[in-house]
Amino acid sequence: MREHELQPAAVIDGYRLEEKLHQGSMAALWRVTRDGATMPMVMKIPLLRGDDDPAALVGFEVEQMILPALTGPHVPRFIAAGDFPAQPYIVMECIAGESLRPRLEQAPLPAGEIAAIGARVAAALHDIHSQHVVHLDLKPSNVMFRASGEAVLIDFGLSHHDRLPDLLAEQFHLPMGTAPYMSPEQVRHVRNDPRSDLFALGVVLYHLATGERPYGNPSSVAGLRRRLYRDPVPPIALNPQLPPWLQETILRCLEVDPRRRFETAAQLAFELQHPDQIALTARAERRSTDGTLDVAKRWLRSLAAEPPTQESCTDRLASAPIVMVAIDLSAGADELAEALRGTVSRILQADRGARLACITVLKTSRIAIDATEDAEGHSLRVKRLAELKHWARPLNLDGTAVTCHVLEEPDVAAAIVEFARSNRADQIVIGARASSVLRRYLGSVSSQVVAEAPCTVTVVRRAAG
Repeated sequence: MREHELQPAAVIDGYRLEEKLHQGSMAALWRVTRDGATMPMVMKIPLLRGDDDPAALVGFEVEQMILPALTGPHVPRFIAAGDFPAQPYIVMECIAGESLRPRLEQAPLPAGEIAAIGARVAAALHDIHSQHVVHLDLKPSNVMFRASGEAVLIDFGLSHHDRLPDLLAEQFHLPMGTAPYMSPEQVRHVRNDPRSDLFALGVVLYHLATGERPYGNPSSVAGLRRRLYRDPVPPIALNPQLPPWLQETILRCLEVDPRRRFETAAQLAFELQHPDQIALTARAERRSTDGTLDVAKRWLRSLAAEPPTQESCTDRLASAPIVMVAIDLSAGADELAEALRGTVSRILQADRGARLACITVLKTSRIAIDATEDAEGHSLRVKRLAELKHWARPLNLDGTAVTCHVLEEPDVAAAIVEFARSNRADQIVIGARASSVLRRYLGSVSSQVVAEAPCTVTVVRRAAG
């Protein structure tokens, strides 16, 4: 269903759209009802346009995968999901309370109120961390409060689950998050450390305590990297009424090195619930930022630092074999696609612990502006994604064992090789059409992949005719 067709009284898989509650740049939220249902429900529907940021579509898939794996009072209850090629959506419990965002307009808040808010959010973070999830997009608009006062975390589109595939890390190589709240390690592409959420909570507490963000709202990677070596203005310098224990807590959350932050969200919650027990250090006494020499030293250290690891925080994904299949979805490739599926099926039967990554490449021009929609106005990327999922469906794999990726690059072979390299694939399965004089002269995609791939390559050929 196209965006303009989403109107009150429309029905999607038995859910009736009643009222649009919110529309952002990536998705719309609708209050929905269904016969026999008593729980207040909201449906999240991605806005699919030809010019959309591909990361938004992938992020929606991430949330579809992670939200059903979460339970407890600190997350919305998952109810249902719809997928491509029909209407993608997520139906979840509607949290009746307000988000934390309106409280920013009232900042600075009293210290006791800040501590109470921080303790409730930290408790929610501890709950999802215990379920193997790092949120990675904690900010006031993503924190809701139930009538009971419990904090509820929403929007898991940028999250990392250490026992599920990390689609964002696999497909994109830029920092992912909301600029004011991103941790230094996120800027350096580390997505598996739960202490990243404690940094973001420190930013929120700083804002509630001072009315300002500690790092502003940078709009470039260079601006984001400043937090690797520049310390924020101590909050007491902006709000002299702030007690030292709260400055101690906030600045500890904002440490560049995650090892210098609180070990867990549970420890942070405990400290905020017992502020009189907080041990004060030099952080509590700061009244100004560090001098130029100290900043220069930290800047040099940030340049010389070892690249952060890209491995998951558990050994499961690192130890499981990753099989990558490159599928040609262009016209006339049906027989080859079927042959690829047969080969992949045999590989997966031989190793039940394998993980399958299905990819296709939308070839783009190096110079001209490429079309993003077909003649009927449908997003080409969404269309290819639906076709990939249709190809994989007969394999009957568990949803956590297979992922689908649409790459957009001018060089198809280079895109396949780079994807394999950056994602540490153990094997590539790729099709090759019947040989021809032109292919022998120009070189085929499969032969280039064989020559350059960092792993084993299995070429599936279709005979001429």
